[in-house]
Amino acid sequence: MTNLDTGSRPGGLPELDRFDAAILRELSADGRLPVTELARRVGLTKTPTQARVRRLEEAGVIQGYRAILSPIRMGLAHVAFVEVRLSDTREAALQAFNRAVRAVPEIEECHMMASSFDYLLKVRTRDITSYRRILGERISALPHVASTSTYVAMEAVKEGGLSAP
Repeated sequence: MTNLDTGSRPGGLPELDRFDAAILRELSADGRLPVTELARRVGLTKTPTQARVRRLEEAGVIQGYRAILSPIRMGLAHVAFVEVRLSDTREAALQAFNRAVRAVPEIEECHMMASSFDYLLKVRTRDITSYRRILGERISALPHVASTSTYVAMEAVKEGGLSAP
């Protein structure tokens, strides 16, 4: 069995063996894979495969399962990356900005940066007109925003999140 004790590696990271890695690889490709098929693909029987999946979930390695939506098919083809500079970077200001950003559905991702700006946002909208409206009405109105710079993506070369080892 695998050791998913969070104290087993530096930083509290769980130990993952080749079976765990194979399970993660298969589930990251298809989270709806039946356990019997998952077990067959990784070379284990159903019971130990179920136990490993459960331990990976409990350890927080698998955080959940979700449908992957096509933004293009949903009419959301415009992607802009927005550098945000704040007027105040004390903890209370950062927390206020973080809370407010979570309430803007067009902001697909938000990352605090160690850079000449404070945050990088990935914003997805229908078109440039929609983006300009969101920028003016929602993003610029977020708490403590001093300035923004926008970079429009021409093509997504790679998207979709983390792949298993």
